[in-house]
Amino acid sequence: QVQLVESGGGLVQAGGSLRLSCAASGRTFSMYAMGWFRQAPGKEREFVSAISRGGSRTEYADSVKGRFTTSRDNTENTVYLQMNSLKAEDTAVYYCAAAPLVGVRGTLYEYWGQGTHVTVSS
Repeated sequence: QVQLVESGGGLVQAGGSLRLSCAASGRTFSMYAMGWFRQAPGKEREFVSAISRGGSRTEYADSVKGRFTTSRDNTENTVYLQMNSLKAEDTAVYYCAAAPLVGVRGTLYEYWGQGTHVTVSS
């Protein structure tokens, strides 16, 4: 079992920045690739970013490339999502998730956090 807890969400103006964190406990954090997903009101969940177990490989959705950066600290069992140049369309609940390998499909991910709300005002 892996328990994931997101933090760092909140209200920010368009053009601003937020840094989300996801703290993991339970089984060895470094055994898992980590992903970030989001779900906006009335929309389906979508992939945002992912990072490999060692952190050497990252993947991003086209909608966030160049604005969001994911990183991880395996000594702190934490994965981060730095979000810059935020837009109103980034408003969503953001979830972190753990998977055996890096991937963009939500079905690959075995463990999920409860989510943290991000609201971007225009």
